[in-house]
Amino acid sequence: MGKVAAKIKVMPDSPDIDLDALQERLESALPEGAKINGVEREDVAFGLIALYPTVIVPDGSGGTEAVEENFSEVDGVESVGVENVGRI
Repeated sequence: MGKVAAKIKVMPDSPDIDLDALQERLESALPEGAKINGVEREDVAFGLIALYPTVIVPDGSGGTEAVEENFSEVDGVESVGVENVGRI
């Protein structure tokens, strides 16, 4: 079974949120078999900064759905969306 790399856009619910703490909560929320392989940050607007973790998941049924669901339940996350997916 191969692996899939997905770049996921995570929008915080406030510009005042501690992005380092949010990143740690995202790492803790990963489903079994998934790992974060780097996180980019990008200014969005009005001081809001989006996180773009690249998540490596096994190439099986469901793809990135479990990661998206877990990330959306993390405290401080407004929205989650997959930006890019590719096999590695």
